[in-house]
Amino acid sequence: MFDRFSIVPRWVIFMLDLCCSAVALFFASLLLNGFNYQAIHSTTFSRNLLILLGVNVMVFYRLQMYAGIVRYTSALDSVRILSSISLTVIILFLLNNILIAFNRAPLLTNSQLITYGLMSFLFLITYRSAVKLFFLYIKNMKVNRRQTIIYGAGDVGIATKRTLDHDHNTNNVVVGFIDDNTQKIGKVIDGVRIYDTEYFEQLILLGKVDELIISTHNIPVEKKTRIVDLCLEKNVKVLTMPPVHRLINGEVNASHIQKMRIEDLLEREAIKINNQSISRQLKGKRILVTGAAGSIGSEIARQLGHYAPQMVILNDQAETPLHELHLELLESQKSQVYHAYIGDIRDSERMESLFRTFKPHYVYHAAAYKHVPMMENHPVEAVRTNIMGTRLLARLAVQYGVEKFVMISTDKAVNPTNVMGASKRIAEIYVQTYFNHLLQKNTLLEGNNSQPHTLFITTRFGNVLGSNGSVIPRFQAQIEKGGPLTVTHPEITRFFMTIPEACQLVLEAGSMGKGGEIYVFDMGESVKIVELANKMIKLSGLIPNKDITIEYSGLRPGEKLYEELLNDLENTLPTHHHKIMIAKVREYDFEAVNKQIDSLVASARHQNEREIVFKMKEMVPEFKSNNSVYEELDRRKNMGT
Repeated sequence: MFDRFSIVPRWVIFMLDLCCSAVALFFASLLLNGFNYQAIHSTTFSRNLLILLGVNVMVFYRLQMYAGIVRYTSALDSVRILSSISLTVIILFLLNNILIAFNRAPLLTNSQLITYGLMSFLFLITYRSAVKLFFLYIKNMKVNRRQTIIYGAGDVGIATKRTLDHDHNTNNVVVGFIDDNTQKIGKVIDGVRIYDTEYFEQLILLGKVDELIISTHNIPVEKKTRIVDLCLEKNVKVLTMPPVHRLINGEVNASHIQKMRIEDLLEREAIKINNQSISRQLKGKRILVTGAAGSIGSEIARQLGHYAPQMVILNDQAETPLHELHLELLESQKSQVYHAYIGDIRDSERMESLFRTFKPHYVYHAAAYKHVPMMENHPVEAVRTNIMGTRLLARLAVQYGVEKFVMISTDKAVNPTNVMGASKRIAEIYVQTYFNHLLQKNTLLEGNNSQPHTLFITTRFGNVLGSNGSVIPRFQAQIEKGGPLTVTHPEITRFFMTIPEACQLVLEAGSMGKGGEIYVFDMGESVKIVELANKMIKLSGLIPNKDITIEYSGLRPGEKLYEELLNDLENTLPTHHHKIMIAKVREYDFEAVNKQIDSLVASARHQNEREIVFKMKEMVPEFKSNNSVYEELDRRKNMGT
């Protein structure tokens, strides 16, 4: 009912403050006269009171004592009150000295001034605190209040607690903090106890927790996942606060408290990369990023800015996303030179103009078609972009003296079951055999110690969290619409990696590459997609298959249940980075590969999709179509027809 009350007018607060000052002067006089009321001279007291109130009117108005909302009294208000009272006492002390200089009696003795100051501060703070506690008590009387635990008793956690106390539109009551810092355990903040994180499960079992707010971002990933899983199992809602650097002026409000994202649970421990080595190679260089408007390309471009290259050339054919990325980078990294270049990697004239104009030292090739069902229906475009475009860029890289060409590949290139994966595997094969061809050519011309000027490196990883068109944004959109969530198969699993993590490893692999390697990344444990869907529903505060249903739509064309990072004929060699391995793959003859790609490109010109896919299967024998119209080609190939 108190929500209907408007904020008390400022003049009322002003008058209450003056009343407190008057009462403080009266009690100060009474105290100094041994609580003998008769000893207080009414005429003198009235004169002193009028002068005191006159000084207070000026001071309180000047220092805006009336400006704060009483029910939200904070430490800053206490400082303002102390400053006002101190200034009032100083002014009265100066008036006393002036009167004494003219042989007149002082208004108040020094004892009265000091006692008045203490009394005034006490009354002004007390009535404000009483109002604050009254409203907090009324808020806590709500029948439907949610008992809330805050993880992290640091500055953000404390600010979160006070924000919830002050916000009368919320029904949260903070009943405790949990923290990993043993020095804080058992202490009390604003009347709320700090518990050990190990005691959290006991609090849940006792029925004392309806909601958990995670206010710290220094929790080990495994521990955070375990706590969140426990909450979801016990129907405890999980919320989170953004990092402190994302808060405007470091201030917290209720809108900052958000639902926990599934990406936060799939993250792993932070990767340590050799920034000095990367910086030595990239500093002062001109770097081309193809597919720069995409999820991976844009993040690579952002991270490159930390290594002070001479220029980063952003290439993509998508005008609007490229324009938006360019504006973002110019704003966030003002000292770095970025140049947006619209162009299709399949356009030989446009790409040659790009290389001729900028003569890049490094190329990060992220441009590709990546959606499995789309490429299954459009194999012509898979060949033209993923294979033909890669070959064109690789040749131009050699022609214009690029130092390193880093190609971004995918785990779907391993034992491919779809056109997209096969096209990326063929691109891998071409890049690797092209480098070996250049190496052999240089060896014949210049001797055994000769190395090609352009080093070709391939990086291979799985799905990235939150990339355009990936499963998590799709699930989130389905949840917002009220479901259902569509999962292709109950047993389907995928590897996941965050976009920044993947791009860090790309830069690290690119810096360590000596040419011809295919680097594979440690993707951690594969994730069951149906479990991912269940967690996302629970994190939204809903119940799976009650509030939102999960439906199975069947495997899409070309899709397989399990992704792999290596095929059966490959194994790995370690590198100095424990998350990066080198795949040992079969060797191909460059001339044969080149002729096969020429044949593929010719078939693409004639729009002969079945012939394209058949030729891809010849190039990549392990390419076996799954749930696709092209399965018939595998039978035809096996029969040798």
